[in-house]
Amino acid sequence: MSFFPRRSLHYGWVVAGLTFLALLVAAGIRSAPGVFIVPLEQEFGWSRATISLAISINLVLYGLIGPFAATVMERIGIRRTMVFALAFIAIGVGLTTLMSAPWQLVLLWGVIVGSGSGVIALVLGAIVVNRWFFKQRGLVLGVLTASTATGQLVFLPMLASVTERFGWRTAALALTGVALLIIPAIALFMRDRPAEIGLRPFGDNSETVEVVLPKVNSIASTLNALWLGMRKRDFWLLLGSFFICGASTNGLIGTHLIPACIDHGIPEVRAAGLLAIMGIFDFVGTTVSGWLSDRWNNRYLLCWYYGLRGLSLIFLPFSFHLSFFGLSIFAVFYGLDWIATVPPTVRLVSNVFGKENVGVMFGWIVAGHQLGAATAAFGAGALRTWLGSYFQAFILSGILCLIAAVFVLQIGQNPGKENSQLAM
Repeated sequence: MSFFPRRSLHYGWVVAGLTFLALLVAAGIRSAPGVFIVPLEQEFGWSRATISLAISINLVLYGLIGPFAATVMERIGIRRTMVFALAFIAIGVGLTTLMSAPWQLVLLWGVIVGSGSGVIALVLGAIVVNRWFFKQRGLVLGVLTASTATGQLVFLPMLASVTERFGWRTAALALTGVALLIIPAIALFMRDRPAEIGLRPFGDNSETVEVVLPKVNSIASTLNALWLGMRKRDFWLLLGSFFICGASTNGLIGTHLIPACIDHGIPEVRAAGLLAIMGIFDFVGTTVSGWLSDRWNNRYLLCWYYGLRGLSLIFLPFSFHLSFFGLSIFAVFYGLDWIATVPPTVRLVSNVFGKENVGVMFGWIVAGHQLGAATAAFGAGALRTWLGSYFQAFILSGILCLIAAVFVLQIGQNPGKENSQLAM
């Protein structure tokens, strides 16, 4: 007998709402280093390259944990995995208030927070959507993906204001409290699969019984998926384009836009407002992208997204000289495109590797995304330290996006070899 009676509202929407909340909080915490860079510089005298190294490690682990998180969710369940990850994040963020040396920043924010946030990431959204939704997958995934933008919208202006008034430690403790606050809701109401409460996925009216595959060794199956994926050209095209996606979003803009604005005399709270504006428009852009991914050719969508993003990044260094109005134009234009790449990328991963393998394979693609983000986070910080400007980093990132726009058109264009599903 199901604990949850059948209602007109499918319980999948409750699960999606809880996932949205967890992704929102994790994204807000993930974006916090952009606010903390300058205060840490001023208090400890650490260089921007040193601080960027910790953020880079955070981003690497954020990506590399994803594929393994997917198989851990298969083994112990989504709910338990989310609770453990949020507790891990809270511990790491809380302990940063006691640090006094760079290695502690690397350990706490780089390793601990990076590992925890790597579980509450895009892979989680992809798994939830594929388990709980038969219809509206693209739209729901678009909304869940947009939660990372909403996390910035909710947290960054608040963090910047709290940091300016009370210091970065108070802001870090506030983040810790928020992470701890949502753990009970996840523990009580999150469910792993529709069959657990006697339901079918939303939109699935069939009478067949859901087949749950036997649990396998997490590490072995995850590494085997990588090995088999590496044999496909499409895997490298998806990985390479998502590497550039990460380099041009989380790694560069998410980490260094606020410090770049401060370099040009724009106050931190006002600069955080720019990222919040991007969050508003990205929520719209990514949700629409999810809707479009159900209807249009996903390769063409990605081509447009990367091409427009590249042009906006090339425009960014010059927008600083057009007063705050120029940056506002960039924030709107870039915001619509921030992570609109995710829904069509997930759809292409599903087409190439099969629905049952989306979690682990998209996890490896996300690992490429975060390796790109880590490279840009450290590289842009190093260029700023050596050259005194972010100009070269912004231009290079824009050029890479234009290259990615060409690459994605080749995905799925070798039907004889590339369209077979991955057997795992």
